[in-house]
Amino acid sequence: MTAVELRWRPSPLTRSIATCAAAAIVAALLAGRWELAAFAAPLLGVLCSIGWQRGKPSVTVQAEPVFQRCFEGESVLVTVSAGAEDGSAVTLDCSVVTGMELVGPTSLPTLSVRASRWGRYPLLATVRVGGRGGLLEGTGTADAAEVCVFPVAPPQSTAIPRTDLLDRLGTHLTRHVGPGVEFADIRPYVPGDQLRTVNWPVSARRGALHVTERLTDRAADVVALVDTYPQPPGPATAATERIARGAAQVVQSALRYGDRAGLVALGSRNVRWLGADIGQRQFYRVLDTMLGASDTFQNATGTLAPRPAVPTRAIVIAFSTMLDTEFALALIDLRKRGHPVVAIDVLDGSPLEGDHDPLVHRMWSMQRSFMYRDMATVGVDVVGWPAAVTLDQAMALVPVHRARR
Repeated sequence: MTAVELRWRPSPLTRSIATCAAAAIVAALLAGRWELAAFAAPLLGVLCSIGWQRGKPSVTVQAEPVFQRCFEGESVLVTVSAGAEDGSAVTLDCSVVTGMELVGPTSLPTLSVRASRWGRYPLLATVRVGGRGGLLEGTGTADAAEVCVFPVAPPQSTAIPRTDLLDRLGTHLTRHVGPGVEFADIRPYVPGDQLRTVNWPVSARRGALHVTERLTDRAADVVALVDTYPQPPGPATAATERIARGAAQVVQSALRYGDRAGLVALGSRNVRWLGADIGQRQFYRVLDTMLGASDTFQNATGTLAPRPAVPTRAIVIAFSTMLDTEFALALIDLRKRGHPVVAIDVLDGSPLEGDHDPLVHRMWSMQRSFMYRDMATVGVDVVGWPAAVTLDQAMALVPVHRARR
């Protein structure tokens, strides 16, 4: 239930009474007949009685549900109602902001809304109510409800960079010997080996016990790092739409393979982060954290990723336009902590709007290539994500030598 802040002004009834009284007084002055002013006396009495009328009511708006979640393109139903504390009649009109549309019949109290792009959209309720015996009219607008629209992650799975994974059972094949199904080698039997690992055909041929070694499957911790710093208008602002989609796809892929996934959002010295966890519920918690739509995440101040937000040896996959120096310093700090860091550059081409000299775009491309080289020197691999390719194709360009180190 939300209280509406009303702005009071004379009602149409008050303006009509005042107009009639003024016309009677003007007619009396022009005709020189003061008895005509008697017609204005009762009208002026009604206007002067405003101080004795009942007080101005307060209005509240109620929506069910107050907070709604959905994915892009999905329609949700919201019921909106309004009422005054003294029982006065309230006129209610609902509207939506740019990016959201009303679907189907728009009759109150139930509305069907839909948005084609991810984000948080308020549902605006405009109310009108009479006060002081109908001599005043109050109008106000309040956010009756909020619809949180999640980005739709593509179904393709993204591979994680090759690195030393945690000693925890998972689904990623490694070069380490241990419990698994992939063949690694055959070696002589050592006291303490399990009998089920003995390779009896080889042992019979060589006259001594030999065991089969297999490659183990391990799990990973994946943390998606998103750039929420303000971007210059133009291509850079448009490219931020793919930041949320890429982070959702990485988290979805990690959880699908049984890995733990978390999220850190850096921007303007405000940090939102959610610790790594497993399960389908974690996917929706990550989306809530990315849009700042719930209280399940934690906040911090500064420009670096908090240490509790990134588990030990977690793989960090960052999505950014790579235009902010503080975000690049945060990536370097994570690499110094020992985390494998891969930055996905979502900016496709130059951030400058309009047509420019081809030399400007060429200089920009050279500057970006120099930035890629400098970041790779300190251990942060940066790969471009053009709009024409999918994220899994862009992730395939992560240098293998850096991932193996």
